Amino acid sequence: QVHLVESGGGLVQAGGSLRLSCVASGLTFSAYTMGWFRQAPGKEREFVGRISRSGGSTEYGDSVKGRFTVSRDNAKNTVYLQILSLKPEDTAVYYCAASMVLKTSWTYDFKYWGQGTQVTVSS
Repeated sequence: QVHLVESGGGLVQAGGSLRLSCVASGLTFSAYTMGWFRQAPGKEREFVGRISRSGGSTEYGDSVKGRFTVSRDNAKNTVYLQILSLKPEDTAVYYCAASMVLKTSWTYDFKYWGQGTQVTVSS
């Protein structure tokens, strides 16, 4: 069974930083594009960023460019999301997901999802 487990969320003050981790098991990790999404209360799930199978390319949603960085370590079956200069509007549940579709930002194309980790940014 495929499992994606996020960690690293928490309560931080505006301007702070977090690094989220997502450890995958039950799949050939290097065969998947890995993505990060977030969902705030009352809002649609939003694309945050993705990283290609070998880590050679990344793409980010417009709202997070310049502050968020996706990276991966295929030897550890782990994808990371580094968040800098957190803002209250970043408050959301953050999910990692795995897809075999190239260059996609659509939730529908991600087959496997983690349970999410809560990021709360106070002002």
